[in-house]
Amino acid sequence: MSWYDQLLWPLRWAVEWVLVGFHAVFTGLGAPSASGWTWAFAIVGLVLVVRAALIPLFVKQIQSSRRMQLIQPEMQKIQAKYKGRTDPESRQAMSEETMGLYKRTGTNPFSSCLPLLVQMPIFFALFSVLNNLGNVAYGRMAAAGPLTADLAREAENSAVLGAPLSSTFMSTDVLSTKILTVVMIVLMSLSQFWTQRQLMTKNMPASALDNPFMKQQKILMYVLPLVFAVTGVNFPIGVLIYWLVSNVWTAGQQYFVIMRMPAPGSQAEKDLEARRARKGKEHKKFTVPGLHREDPAGGAGSGSTGSGVSSVDQDSPVQDQLRRPSGQRSQPVRRKKKR
Repeated sequence: MSWYDQLLWPLRWAVEWVLVGFHAVFTGLGAPSASGWTWAFAIVGLVLVVRAALIPLFVKQIQSSRRMQLIQPEMQKIQAKYKGRTDPESRQAMSEETMGLYKRTGTNPFSSCLPLLVQMPIFFALFSVLNNLGNVAYGRMAAAGPLTADLAREAENSAVLGAPLSSTFMSTDVLSTKILTVVMIVLMSLSQFWTQRQLMTKNMPASALDNPFMKQQKILMYVLPLVFAVTGVNFPIGVLIYWLVSNVWTAGQQYFVIMRMPAPGSQAEKDLEARRARKGKEHKKFTVPGLHREDPAGGAGSGSTGSGVSSVDQDSPVQDQLRRPSGQRSQPVRRKKKR
């Protein structure tokens, strides 16, 4: 067993339990045990389990993405302040102010990558399980979980549309298998591109698109599908099924967020505000507490609270009336006479 498989052993154990569990459920419902479709739907079940477990991270990703969009004007001010300065002191001061802005607003620039970073080890664990089906089936390698030699042999020999789940584009000479692999790679790459494009065209304000960070995201929008297309020829069909279904889940989840919780200043937010206005409902805008240094209480500017509602002066007579218990008589206030 390679060090790679040993490193992924715990995740392989979890993947095998989920796959065998869903396989047992589908066979209990009458599906053929050795059918490739039964194992394919078990992989779909694995996707549903993994993506459901990642929903809390997805929520953090959305919140972090919104904060990153709203703090861009402040980020541009910091960058303009130190523009052209290359001395170490200026670089350190710029870094400290940037980190202070992140801390003050509760923004983590790496939160947007968490779902993908957490999902990648599971992706490689599934690749390891499918790639070693033959080794487990014929006793050359021990299974990490409940995947017995008989089940591994069934999965190894199972096929979808005539293509074995463990086969890759590079490892087969069968034309039908190559065609199915190419079709799945194209669908996987297109779904990845469409998901990113939907996010940047419908859920981004115009001001957020004109900065270096978003320019890098635009480049990645075109580069990542190409990377998946090039590396996909080495992925087993079962892994391509996992990634394609995962992309479809991401697209649906993202569509729900864009419709119900759009980014501030985006076209999607304007559409949501118009829909709620037609229904007589108020749209509450998303704000970032502590965005401005002069407003430590978390307002979007001086004289406002975090929710965007104007605050009342603490020493005003109106505020004094609100603080006074009900039933208490007002005491006369002595006024200074004009001289």
